[in-house]
Amino acid sequence: MSAIWLQTTALEALAAIRRGEVTVLDLMRQTLAAIAAHDPKILAFTSLVDEHDAIRATGSATNSTAHSGPAALAGLPIGLKDIIDTTELPTAYGSALHRLVPARVDAALVGVIEQAGGVVVGKTATTEFAFLNPAPTRNPAAWDRTPGGSSAGSAAAVAAGLLPWAVGSQTGGSTIRPASYCGVVGFKPTFGHLPINGFKPFSWSLDTAGLFARTVGDVAWLAQALSPSIGFPGPDERPTIDGPSRSNWVVGVPQSYPWGHYSPSAALAIETASRAWANAGATIKPLELPAMVAELFEAHGVIQGWEAVRALRTEMRRSPQGLSLILRDYLLESETISDEDYATAQALTQRYRPALTDWFNSQCDVLLTPSAPDEAPLGLESTGPSHFNRVWTLIGNPCVSVPGLRGVSGAPMGLQVIGPQGADGLTLQAAQMLESALESLLESALESTPNRH
Repeated sequence: MSAIWLQTTALEALAAIRRGEVTVLDLMRQTLAAIAAHDPKILAFTSLVDEHDAIRATGSATNSTAHSGPAALAGLPIGLKDIIDTTELPTAYGSALHRLVPARVDAALVGVIEQAGGVVVGKTATTEFAFLNPAPTRNPAAWDRTPGGSSAGSAAAVAAGLLPWAVGSQTGGSTIRPASYCGVVGFKPTFGHLPINGFKPFSWSLDTAGLFARTVGDVAWLAQALSPSIGFPGPDERPTIDGPSRSNWVVGVPQSYPWGHYSPSAALAIETASRAWANAGATIKPLELPAMVAELFEAHGVIQGWEAVRALRTEMRRSPQGLSLILRDYLLESETISDEDYATAQALTQRYRPALTDWFNSQCDVLLTPSAPDEAPLGLESTGPSHFNRVWTLIGNPCVSVPGLRGVSGAPMGLQVIGPQGADGLTLQAAQMLESALESLLESALESTPNRH
C-alpha cells in the first residue's frame, strides 16, 4: 500500500474532490490503509481511531454546512500531537506515568478543527512531556537520523505521506526543528492565534501550537481554516493583507548569532536560498541582529525552566523516578531559578517585544535563517538543538520552515522564514515565494546538468 499523501497535496486533493474525481471517503480509506501498512516501521502514531468511526466522522464533516466556506478542510484527515487532550483517543504525553485513557473534555483546538471540517484520525508520538527524552519515531527522510522533537510523530507522519496535515507544538523549536529534519513544512504562528487550552503545558508563556504539511500552500490553507485572522489568501481568493509584491521583498540574512556558529550544511542552505530568492527578484540584505536578541535568548531559558518546574510539579512530587533522567535533572536544576530572575526575564521580554517589531519594520520584511544548526543528528538518542528557534518562540513571531534543500551529508536542511509578530499572512507569503524560488533553482540546475537523460 503506497502512501497516498506522497502522491498528492492537500490542495490538490481538495481540487480533485470539487471536480468529482475522488471522494473524501476514498481518501480516508486510503489514508487508514497506508497508516496500517507503514506506521509499524515509522512509529509516528500512539493511537488511531477505529476505521468505522473515521468513516462516520468523514461523512459528518462533508455533510455539515457549518464549514462550507473556501477554507473548509472538507473531511480530510489530520493527526494531533499526544499532548493534546481528546475524548475519543487516549493521551499519554509521551510518558509512562499517565495511563492511556481519553480525556473528559477535548482540547479547544479539536473543536476548531472539527468546526472547520477536519477529521482527527490519530495521536502522534511526542517526547516525554514535550521535552528532550526522544520518542521511538523514525525519520522517513533520513532513516539513520533523529526526526527531532518534540513533535516527532507529527513531522514524521507528514514526511511519510501518511497524513496531509498534522498538529504539533513549540516551546523552544519543537515544530520548526522536526520539520527541517524530516523535510516538510512547519508553521509556528504568532503566539495566541491558535488555542492551546487542553494541551499539557510545559511553559505556558512559550507553548504554541504548530502545523505541519508537505507544502507551504497546504499549511497556509490549514492555518487559515483554523484561524481566519492569519489572513493568508487561498488559491481562488484575493489577498486579504497588504504585503510586498514578488519584486520588492527585502529579506534580512543575519551574519552572526549570539548562540554560536552554524554548520557547513546550514551555511550552504542559506547561500542557496539567498541566491534563489535574489533570482526571483528579492533584495537580500545582510544584517546584524540587535543586541537585545542575546538577552532574549537567555530569558527564554529562565522563563521555560521556572514555568516547567510548576507545570510538572505533580509528576515530580508523586513519581520522580518515573521521569526520565534528562527531565528530572532539568527540573531539579530549574528549581534554582528565583522568582526575581523569572520576573526580570518576563519584564525584559515585554519591553523588547515591541522594540524587536520596530527593528523588523526598519530593516526588512522577513528574516531568513537556518531552521536548525545542522542536518538531523545521527542516531535516535538526541532530538537536536533549538538555538535558532527560541527567541522567536519567546517573542511570539510567526515562523515557517521551508524544505527543499539537503545538507552536505544528503539529509534534509530547512530554511526558517521569520516575520514580525502578527504578520502571519505576510510570513506565509514570503515562505511560499522561497519555496517556489528553490524549486525553480533546482529545476534549472537539473536542466543544465551535462548528459542528463
